[in-house]
Amino acid sequence: MPTMNTFIALLKRDLLIAYRNRSEVLNPLMFFVLVTMLFPLGIGPSPNLLQNIAPGVVWVAALLSALLSLDSLFRSDYDDGSLEQLVLSPRPLAIIVVARVLAHWVMSALPLLLLSPIMATALNLPVKALGTLLATLVLGTPVLSFIGAIGVALTLGLKRSGMLLALLVIPLYIPILIFGAGAVDIAAAGLPVTGQIYILAALLILSATLAPMAIAAALKMSVSQ
Repeated sequence: MPTMNTFIALLKRDLLIAYRNRSEVLNPLMFFVLVTMLFPLGIGPSPNLLQNIAPGVVWVAALLSALLSLDSLFRSDYDDGSLEQLVLSPRPLAIIVVARVLAHWVMSALPLLLLSPIMATALNLPVKALGTLLATLVLGTPVLSFIGAIGVALTLGLKRSGMLLALLVIPLYIPILIFGAGAVDIAAAGLPVTGQIYILAALLILSATLAPMAIAAALKMSVSQ
């Protein structure tokens, strides 16, 4: 129970901090909307063309939005020294990391999930594929957060680490992008997407199981430098 109480307390703390800094939450969301809406302006309003690119556009915009919001994951705690206190805490650091990643997902990805059907409909995605789009985003965006948190923890002690962070995590994001956008594309064609959904679910379980330990180890290295 003490560990669970610590988890809940940290989750509430991180959500409150994120709420007080709403601009950091709104920036990736506005980026997602702008990127999605610029494609029809750039390639033309052809319904068939927009329908073909809609799954990829929504998923690429979601991926870039997740990447844009990563830098604030541990940066403030690292700058004010509270990250050292969390590392030295008697509570398992992996549990603390899960609370932080979950709070990041709630504040950055959950609003994106609410907007994604609207953006997809604006790109002429068939209504029958909207459920699959939401399912893939629900399964895929937490994986993006866990993988991104590993990259942030590894580059935390470096100055101007944004480009290095992108180089580290984008190659690892590609499988999620392929299976997520591919499942929506297949659903739009009226075909079953069970295989892609299972793969995304397996990636989520794998990342939720292994990523917290990797993030904790990377944070300890960054703090000790």
